[in-house]
Amino acid sequence: MARPELSGPFLFCLTLSGFFWHEAGMRVPTFNPDSSLVAEVVPSPNHGERVGDRLPDMILLHYTGMPEPQGALEWMCSPESKVSAHYYVFEDGRIIQCVPEKLRAWHAGDSFWANDTDINSCSIGIEIANPGHDHNYADFPARQIAAVTALCRGIAQRRLIPAERVLAHSDVAPGRKKDPGEKFPWRILHNSGVGYWVESLPIVPGPNFTVGDRGKVITSFQLLLAEYGYRVPVEGEFDTATRDAVMAFQRHFRPARVDGVVDSSTLMTLQLLIDSRRSKPRPQPEPQTAGFQLDEELFRP
Repeated sequence: MARPELSGPFLFCLTLSGFFWHEAGMRVPTFNPDSSLVAEVVPSPNHGERVGDRLPDMILLHYTGMPEPQGALEWMCSPESKVSAHYYVFEDGRIIQCVPEKLRAWHAGDSFWANDTDINSCSIGIEIANPGHDHNYADFPARQIAAVTALCRGIAQRRLIPAERVLAHSDVAPGRKKDPGEKFPWRILHNSGVGYWVESLPIVPGPNFTVGDRGKVITSFQLLLAEYGYRVPVEGEFDTATRDAVMAFQRHFRPARVDGVVDSSTLMTLQLLIDSRRSKPRPQPEPQTAGFQLDEELFRP
């Protein structure tokens, strides 16, 4: 999220009429939580209807990117911010709901995944309290991760959300966002039944590709990134947009080194991920790139 803190006090008060009031005098109706894990409902005015009455089929994870957890919650619930998320998870594992799941929270911004550009309308957003890369990026406490895992698992089961549709903000907004970042333990979530994951291959010396490189191998890798869902041009040139998509992929699936360079570890991990997903029963036909294989020999020393 990474927004400035409010300039003055911001007070919440639950009235007998079932509304919250904040300092600016706006009355925001409260609601019943969608999850039994929610400790408190703190309504945000920042939401709307899902476009086309879409049902959410994605869970999008963020970090707040602010040094003060309470300040981040207050910012999400301020009409000044024009940002929100459905859920907020404190470091101690407390879960707050700010927007009903049926509504469109404002958390994804300019984003893209698998040809979809209205991620807010198809997703449930979860903000996780963490200072982020600009404020001494910290490890995520075990209690917080346990709460996020349980919350995601419940949402995915209720909404029938596929494992591969549990994504990072950085996945849908490469270059613009880094959250929840390379310290987020996706492997732990996957082992608990949340999200998609394969073990990344080790980083070893050998050929690699970076910004400025051109050719069929770049086209091939771009096709694989696009097949998985990333917004990347498929033009055979390793440009900054490709680098950003590679870094987003690495933050999520190969966090040992996030450098935007396509090495054998990055390539093989992406190929394993796609092969694993292709082998699953799919409710819809595969994209045009399905069945494509990148020549692994190109990465052998």
